[in-house]
Amino acid sequence: MRSLVVYESWFGNTQRIAEEIADVLAAEGDVAVLSVDDPLPSLLHVDLVVVGAPTHVHGLSSGRSRQGAIDQRGGAGETGIGVRGWIEQLPLCGGPSFAVFDTRAHKPELLVGSAAHGIAHRIRRRGYRVAVEPESFFVSGTPGPLEEGELERAAEWGQALASEVMSPAA
Repeated sequence: MRSLVVYESWFGNTQRIAEEIADVLAAEGDVAVLSVDDPLPSLLHVDLVVVGAPTHVHGLSSGRSRQGAIDQRGGAGETGIGVRGWIEQLPLCGGPSFAVFDTRAHKPELLVGSAAHGIAHRIRRRGYRVAVEPESFFVSGTPGPLEEGELERAAEWGQALASEVMSPAA
């Protein structure tokens, strides 16, 4: 199985989840881990793409919210294209299965929103199959850290993804 794990991360939490998922998927075959700001590779021989992003202002980041994250972490940097821009670069229709996740505060989704649902919606609009329901991993605050046990949950989710994609019905 060939997998690609793509993330947007401002404080390192989403990247840590992405890397944990990739570590598990690596036991099943080739896996690459990329930031959304890296060049889009060919998806021709990829079986699974996992996409993750932090929840900003109840959903996917925008140029303004990404700039706010840069300001909050006290560093310089470019706002980049974010997950929205990355999805817009995807070829239309067909190709690998997708799985999506976000990082967000551990509060009811109605209160804090979910970037994962926005990612799944946009992926489907481009003609791709989302193999499993979107998943959220929890942080203790905007800059984090991840809540206790979230890396272990990410590993379990990664194993479930591998099983789903490798099953005959996938």
